[in-house]
Amino acid sequence: METISPPARNLPREAVLIVNVHSRRGEALFKDAKAMLEEAGLRLIAAHAVKEPERLQETVRGAVADGAPMVIVGGGDGSLSGTVDELVGKDCVFGVLPLGTANSFARTLGIPLDLEGAVAVISGGRRRRIDLGMIDRDYFVNAASLGLSPRIGETVPHKLKRYLGRVGYLLWAIKCSIGFRAFRLMLDDGVKRPNMWATEVRILNGPYHGGVELSDQADVDTGDIVIQAVVGRSHARLAWDWYAKFFKLRDRDAQTEEFRGKAFRIETRPPQRISIDGEVLASTPVTVQVAAGAVEVAVP
Repeated sequence: METISPPARNLPREAVLIVNVHSRRGEALFKDAKAMLEEAGLRLIAAHAVKEPERLQETVRGAVADGAPMVIVGGGDGSLSGTVDELVGKDCVFGVLPLGTANSFARTLGIPLDLEGAVAVISGGRRRRIDLGMIDRDYFVNAASLGLSPRIGETVPHKLKRYLGRVGYLLWAIKCSIGFRAFRLMLDDGVKRPNMWATEVRILNGPYHGGVELSDQADVDTGDIVIQAVVGRSHARLAWDWYAKFFKLRDRDAQTEEFRGKAFRIETRPPQRISIDGEVLASTPVTVQVAAGAVEVAVP
């Protein structure tokens, strides 16, 4: 007997807009976003320009608690990751305005990086239920990393990040690589326990990290999390890996090993800080897992 799928629900026509105006383009585009969303036919129940990033999560929490059918968050990947926890298990659609530096989550979802294109998706796109990653009890939208990336994220000057974007990150990465050392990585998925030297480890819920496509095995609806390790102790191998993946060279996966599964225990010697969607929020050891179908997002 043929199974008939339930009809797809349309995107809500009412929403709350919440923009991190501390993000790279947030302050300049808040008024434009509000006007364009209303012109596209959405009724904005409320619109918040949040100047203090630490207040983003409580603002989203309040909007969801008040029954908003859709919450539109404008900011970088860190803003999106820091607020998505509030939508897990709720009948509320997550709208994405990519206003950050790398905008990896928007790239993964196929959302245009310009404001007009992103508004068109929110007003005329469709719902898509996606996975989230989890590090211990913290949800994240796209990717986490340990190794050199957290050192960059912890120390990069905000103005350098804001005005130079990915070029600024690259310049700061070169500075941070001086004195950085490889570490021992131990993984445990309950069956296998690989042990290796690594200079960087990426925990991927989607293919992009830092705006660069790093894996063709990771996506937001596979039901799996991907661990990608840059193996060995050489700084040159790490630099070449980023170069090869940035330019999509034929041998771009030569320096990495990938592990795919539902959950992993990650330990390192020495302990490593973990950057979660650009914000340094944890350190090893941690348990990493996938939260399958955790939220609905607006996509093209």
